Amino acid sequence: MIVLGIDTSCDDTCVAVLEVRGSRFDVRSNIVSSQIKVHKKYGGVFPTLAKREHKKNLPIVFKKAIKEAKIKENQIDLISVTAGPGLEPCLWVGVNFSKDLARKLNVPIVPVNHIEAHILINFLLLPPSNFLLPAICLVVSGGHTQLILMEEIGKYKLIGETRDDAAGECFDKVARLLGLGYPGGPAIERFSKLDVRSSKLEVKLPRPMIKQKNYDFSFAGLKTAVLYDFLKRPEKIRKSKEYKILVAKEVQQAVIDVLISKTIRAAKEFSAKSIILGGGVSANEELRHQFKSNLEHPTSNIKLLIPPKELCTDNGLMVAVTGYFNKEKATKDFDKIVAEANLRI
Repeated sequence: MIVLGIDTSCDDTCVAVLEVRGSRFDVRSNIVSSQIKVHKKYGGVFPTLAKREHKKNLPIVFKKAIKEAKIKENQIDLISVTAGPGLEPCLWVGVNFSKDLARKLNVPIVPVNHIEAHILINFLLLPPSNFLLPAICLVVSGGHTQLILMEEIGKYKLIGETRDDAAGECFDKVARLLGLGYPGGPAIERFSKLDVRSSKLEVKLPRPMIKQKNYDFSFAGLKTAVLYDFLKRPEKIRKSKEYKILVAKEVQQAVIDVLISKTIRAAKEFSAKSIILGGGVSANEELRHQFKSNLEHPTSNIKLLIPPKELCTDNGLMVAVTGYFNKEKATKDFDKIVAEANLRI
C-alpha cells in the first residue's frame, strides 16, 4: 500500500510518501518546506501569509515528494491529510488539495488528527508487537501542551493540557523579549548551552502548577515572570549576553521540570508501560536527556519513546503513518471532510 501524507496545519508545507508491506514501513520520501523566513520578522506565524505560502508551495512539494519516492501519482492507494487542529486557513489548503487529488486518482482520504499524528510517528520503527500500552503521551509544541492517556491506537483520554500558553509559545515570547530570534524554542536551547563563568547575576523563575495534583499546565505566568525580572534590571544588564544566557537556562529548566514531573506522575498513577513524546519541543536535547535520566532508574519499568529530532516538528510522514493506522476511516465522501481548527483528540 502506498500512502500519501499531507500536512499544512501551521507554517510548514509537508508531503510524504510511505509504503506499507505487511507490518513494515518503508519511507519513500518526506519533504518539508519551511516558512520561517517569511514569519521571522513578525516573531510568530501570520495566518494569511502562511495560507498564501501553502497554496504556492504545496503543488511543488507534492511533485518533489512523488519524484523522490520514484512512483507515479496513480500508484497512490490512500491519501491522509491533517484536518485539525491547527490554523484553519492553512488546514483548508491541505484539505482542498487532497480532495482534488483524490477525485483525480479515485482514491479515498483519511482525515487525520494532528495531535494523534505526533503520537503515532513513534511507531514508525517499532513493530506492533512491541507497542507497550497503556501509555502516557506528552504532546508539546508551539500550539499544544497536552497529556493523553493512550489505551490503544484510536482510544485516547485527555487528562491534562495547558490553560493558557503552550510551552513552545512561552519559549517564542521569551526569545522575542530577549531579542534571541525566531523560532524561540531553538534559540532558547542554543543560548542555554552557552557557559557563564563566575556570574554574579542570578535568575530564579517559578515552576507553574508543578505541585498541583491535576495534570494541567500554565506557562503564561512563567513568561510574565521573565518580563518582570527583565523590567527590574538595568538596561546594561538586559542587553548583556550573560543575562540572556541565564534567562534561557532558567526558563528552559523551569519548563522541563514541570513537563517531566507531571508526565512521570501521570504514568505512575495510570500504570503506564510507556511514555510517548511528540511535538516540536520534544526535539529539545535537554528535555530528551532529562526524561531518559529520570527513567533509567533500576526500579523504573517505563519505556520512553521519542521520535528522531527531525520527526518531532510537523511533517507529512507522521500524517501518512496515522492515516495507515486509521485506514478503516478512509472515505470517498469528500464533502464530509472539513478543516477543524480546534479538533480534539
